[in-house]
Amino acid sequence: MSLRLGYGTNGLTDLRLTDALALLADLGYDGVGLTLDHMHLDPLAPDLGARTRAVAARLAALGLGVTVETGARYVLDSRRKHGPTLLDPDPEARAARVALLLSAVRVAADLGAHAVHCFSGVPAGGEDPALGWARLEEGFAPLLDAADRAGVPLAVEPEPGHLVGDLAAFHELRRRLGDPPSLGLTLDIGHCQCLEAATPAACVRDAAPWLRHVQIEDMRRGIHEHLPFGDGEIDFPPVLDALDAAGYQGLTVVELPRHSHAGPELARRSLEFLRSATDRAKGAAA
Repeated sequence: MSLRLGYGTNGLTDLRLTDALALLADLGYDGVGLTLDHMHLDPLAPDLGARTRAVAARLAALGLGVTVETGARYVLDSRRKHGPTLLDPDPEARAARVALLLSAVRVAADLGAHAVHCFSGVPAGGEDPALGWARLEEGFAPLLDAADRAGVPLAVEPEPGHLVGDLAAFHELRRRLGDPPSLGLTLDIGHCQCLEAATPAACVRDAAPWLRHVQIEDMRRGIHEHLPFGDGEIDFPPVLDALDAAGYQGLTVVELPRHSHAGPELARRSLEFLRSATDRAKGAAA
């Protein structure tokens, strides 16, 4: 199989970024899902360009690929988790999220990243969903232009509870935006297990034309909780086989943001698990 495995820095927040990158390279990962946050390449601190160039040099020296992720919990608002979003009723708040994502596109271009991950946000309570869709379309317009110029696709993640909360909603967004080439999908394998009617492997096959980024972890049906491999219900060899058959060339990044306290050990165990699951998938296909 040609899958390229990575680990998310949102699961290594107790480590300095330089140490986290060295750890992943030493373990044998192919890349990293780099969340722009105050402890790891802060997108709001001074000298972002110079700091980005230093990270790019470090990634190159270690031979690591990268995806830029934008799911930091409090990077914009110290009191609202993941706020503000592209759905915020306040235009200035929405503009702050757009500015962050534009910065993420520039960082991704400078790092040679293969995609910029993003999400829609949770609709305001009691509002007409049409307002949310209109705000989303407005917010994505400058982002798609920037992504197109930079040659780095946006990869929208369907997040449970968000306006774009499942694959059907992703396709609705794609339709509303006119199916732009710079708009792709972040497919979280655990989310497929959590709420999609199809199996995770079937979700991969169905989503293959739009895959730009993949996040992977274990999960249980109906419970949105990112779990270490083996603690949930997912049958992983068919998922990895489906990714390989789809010809997906981006990173498949382990997403364990609530497990930083055990990050180095879980990074080691996760890679061993995925390599074993890959071997089982190869055996089944032989």
